[in-house]
Amino acid sequence: MKKVVLSLALVAVLGLSFTSCRETEEKTEDKIDNAMNEAGEAMDEAGDDIEKALDDAADSSSEALDDAEAAADKAIDSIEKDAESMSDDVKAAASDAKQKGSDAVDKAKTKGTTAVEDAKKAGSDAATKASNKVEDL
Repeated sequence: MKKVVLSLALVAVLGLSFTSCRETEEKTEDKIDNAMNEAGEAMDEAGDDIEKALDDAADSSSEALDDAEAAADKAIDSIEKDAESMSDDVKAAASDAKQKGSDAVDKAKTKGTTAVEDAKKAGSDAATKASNKVEDL
């Protein structure tokens, strides 16, 4: 049973480590860390439950097997919930980053347009002044 739980833990850790993406905010990193901590705690609880079940196996092997199965199911459910939560957090962070990028592009366009208009006005003013000086001569 320990091998099953350890295998599940290894698969969960590998799965979580391969599903990484660029983080755009520390808030998302904190949520992922919290989710990983909760998954680790759930795995610890599952390990504790399995150890307890193995101790009870001396008295009743049937009960121990049922307890171990329940603990493994609990660990799997917890990992699935934490993975879903992490996925939602990453999606929210990506959406936020996309919106911030779009806002930055809009601001850059506005500033660029303003700069071009200012340059045109300055050029026009300079041409007018030069024309007036030529006429004065």
